[in-house]
Amino acid sequence: MTELAILFGLLAAVVLALTFILLRRGNRRTENADGLLVEQERRMQAQSDRITYSVGVEHYLLARRDHQRH
Repeated sequence: MTELAILFGLLAAVVLALTFILLRRGNRRTENADGLLVEQERRMQAQSDRITYSVGVEHYLLARRDHQRH
């Protein structure tokens, strides 16, 4: 029973340590130029993907494809 309490105590300590590290890091922005360029590229790619794969576009393309078959 003592071993089980020690195991759970160690697991709780690991969880608390990882939580502290992640919260301390936060969601800070990159400060160097390379990191900023990577962030900008990812943001532009995400915006492009949202437009490309939106529900309206998919519906339009499927309807157009079905119309062209008939």
